[in-house]
Amino acid sequence: MTDADLIDAARGAAAHSYSPYSQFAVGAALLFADGSVVTGTNIENASYGLALCAETVAVSKAMADGVRGGLVKVAVTGPTDEPITPCGRCRQVLNELAQLGSTDPQILCVGASEVRRVTLSALLPDAFGPASLS
Repeated sequence: MTDADLIDAARGAAAHSYSPYSQFAVGAALLFADGSVVTGTNIENASYGLALCAETVAVSKAMADGVRGGLVKVAVTGPTDEPITPCGRCRQVLNELAQLGSTDPQILCVGASEVRRVTLSALLPDAFGPASLS
């Protein structure tokens, strides 16, 4: 799967966003070592604190399907010209999945005309994860 294909999958997920309050539709697509892709979109709630980010939805879908490792790449898209990065909470959620498979996935932060590539460890240095509990 090319980066463009993964970005298209994230943009497709964003089309299903439920974001009536912020009007900020976000899509995420997770690529696993076996070639499978899991997508998610943000889901807002009238009680703002109950909103779910696209990355968290995608990770939840993957984990619910039994995927516990092999995360190699993540694309995150939003409605802005500038590339967007996962929020702090989503970085932590992605890190949990990545650590289960001992990977450091590349994150594609997508804007209208620019894609910024960065590793998850660069976005979340010295991350807390499953290994921190032993």
